[in-house]
Amino acid sequence: MSDEPARASAIADLMRAGRETSRLSVVFRYAIAERLGLTVSDLECLDYLADVGSATAGQVAERTNLTTGAVTSMLRRLQQAGYVTAERDPADRRRVIVTLRPERVAELRRPYERFAERAGRLIEGYRVEEVMLLVRHFDRMQAMYLAELDHLRGGDAAPRSA
Repeated sequence: MSDEPARASAIADLMRAGRETSRLSVVFRYAIAERLGLTVSDLECLDYLADVGSATAGQVAERTNLTTGAVTSMLRRLQQAGYVTAERDPADRRRVIVTLRPERVAELRRPYERFAERAGRLIEGYRVEEVMLLVRHFDRMQAMYLAELDHLRGGDAAPRSA
């Protein structure tokens, strides 16, 4: 007897769970942004900067899927609010280097603390092999999202492998 019906059902369940997780993630991000008095784009920019340290305004635009004009307004707003610094790149004065102010990091992490604790407890229950499977899955999903963003933006870049 074939495993195909069980496999098809499991795949459908995985796809449904992925969509619901994605939807709830977006709703969660909006709630956190609102609590901090930010927009979701502001929050995405700050999260990106927390990961990379500093980035050019162009890199922020690409990562947040905003136009350079929208990023300029956002960075001005975040700078005035004291979240970031924006300095001209000494090597190329046309570029602006944006850096998250370290003294604001704890404030940005606070709304995530309870969720992070609960996620940590959840992950503790997984075997190393299961965690590595999830890491591979998320790495591949990220590559697919980036490839689809390239496509939606009209880029001619070769598809990223999944």
